[in-house]
Amino acid sequence: MGQKSLIYAFVSRGTVVLAEYTEFSGNFNSIAFQCLQKLPASNNKFTYNCDAHTFNYLVDNGFTYCVVADESIGRQLPMAFLERIKDDFVSKYSGGKAATAPANSLNKEFGSKLKEHMQYCVDHPEEISKLAKVKAQVSEVKGVMMENIEKVLDRGDKIELLVDKTENLHNQDFWNQNPSKDVAAKHEDKADCIRNFDSTDPHNSPICVSWIQLWKISTILGGLL
Repeated sequence: MGQKSLIYAFVSRGTVVLAEYTEFSGNFNSIAFQCLQKLPASNNKFTYNCDAHTFNYLVDNGFTYCVVADESIGRQLPMAFLERIKDDFVSKYSGGKAATAPANSLNKEFGSKLKEHMQYCVDHPEEISKLAKVKAQVSEVKGVMMENIEKVLDRGDKIELLVDKTENLHNQDFWNQNPSKDVAAKHEDKADCIRNFDSTDPHNSPICVSWIQLWKISTILGGLL
């Protein structure tokens, strides 16, 4: 894709990840999975903030659709992407093998679909935005719950998100990738502020956080480091 707006996506049944896709290496997959384990089971949409990125979730009928995105693209595009992959996934697997499929067993079939939808949303942001607005006007829109990621994970430590472009990264192997020390060094002692996307909401307020080296809190991220 050559961009960092939509970074990583997966579909899970409960906490069992069935299919996933990314073109990047980093620790975002581990953080996304930790958030997945904390999600309420009820149908809803959730967005968690971490180091200028968002972890967006759509929970629907026992399945969870997730995308990690750069916060600069806002909230609408990631949520529209999730709606697209949900519709595609349901049409393909409704009442089928997704109900009993083992972890990562749908990577070959649906991983490429995640890539296609990701590329389409990135290439056609205006069209996606218009469709999302129309859908919001004709249906009841549930509020997206937004929280700071450390609060969600019940951690006192701050989490630093690492995202690195890896041209030859094979999708099925990226869980075993280690973050580059060079990339991590650039983030040392980094301070940043994160803000909810909806600037029209008077209740939104900036949350300033200081990020420490991820490898210093390896108990969170386990085998990634």
